[in-house]
Amino acid sequence: RGICCIDEFDKMSDHTRSVLHEAMEQQTVSIAKAGIVATLNAKTSVLAAANPIGSRYNLSLSVVENIDLHPTLLSRFDLVFLILDQAHAQEDRRLAKHIVSLFTSSGFRHLVDDYPVPAKDLASYIVHARDSIQPVLTEDASEKLIQGYLSMRGGPEGEVRSIGATPRQLESLIRLSEAHARCRLSTTVEESDVEEAIRLMKVAIQQTAIDPRTGLIDMDLLMTGRSSAARQRMRELGDLIWDALGESGERVTTSSDLLQRFRSQASHSHPITDQDWKDALQLLRDEQRIQLTSGGRIIQYSTE
Repeated sequence: RGICCIDEFDKMSDHTRSVLHEAMEQQTVSIAKAGIVATLNAKTSVLAAANPIGSRYNLSLSVVENIDLHPTLLSRFDLVFLILDQAHAQEDRRLAKHIVSLFTSSGFRHLVDDYPVPAKDLASYIVHARDSIQPVLTEDASEKLIQGYLSMRGGPEGEVRSIGATPRQLESLIRLSEAHARCRLSTTVEESDVEEAIRLMKVAIQQTAIDPRTGLIDMDLLMTGRSSAARQRMRELGDLIWDALGESGERVTTSSDLLQRFRSQASHSHPITDQDWKDALQLLRDEQRIQLTSGGRIIQYSTE
């Protein structure tokens, strides 16, 4: 038990990431060596930092597109925050003074003296809170969690979903509420703890789950790597491809010829990318409306 801190999270190998899947989902780690398979408990928190592709965050892309991490792994974190390197004179000066002071003996002593809580006392507090405090949800806190989760789901029935939280976010809210109560050294989780957990969750969502193309919050970006609007565009493109194949009367055609025909008719404001085209064809194939041969280069139209 404890905390696992990982830097350069995006540089990890696929094998290591697969191990983290099990650790973060089931709190266990399976080890196979010399013909012996063992499953060990791994009840630990994970604090990870990752850099965007090309070391520069592109605001026109989603978090999943900026960071080389699979959505199934990224969605397992309770909170995901963006820390962008933006110019700010006051904050830049404070950070520069701190870094410079680390290289001067007087500056380092000054930093130690300015610590609000001695390191020994802080360590004792953390150990006591972690080992001795096991907070329990009160009835009011439980009802607050339910109401907060329903609100994040998108409001009353029939209303357009704005955030679209899932049961995984509800579990995160419970953990965050318990952690906040534990910080207070309280044995019960109060409504104030739930309110702070909901606030933290909403702040994280507003930073990481906004679809840059629509400006709307969409949890599907973190959960699946594709926004609801993107899936809708893919389905519309698939229907257009299906209609075009039916109108042409051709049972067999090449993907490149059909794509060229579509791009000549598409507007400049909604260009068709290669990935959009592949995803739409994949959707039609999964629905058994077409068959793809020769590595996806040949499209066979099915009338059945």
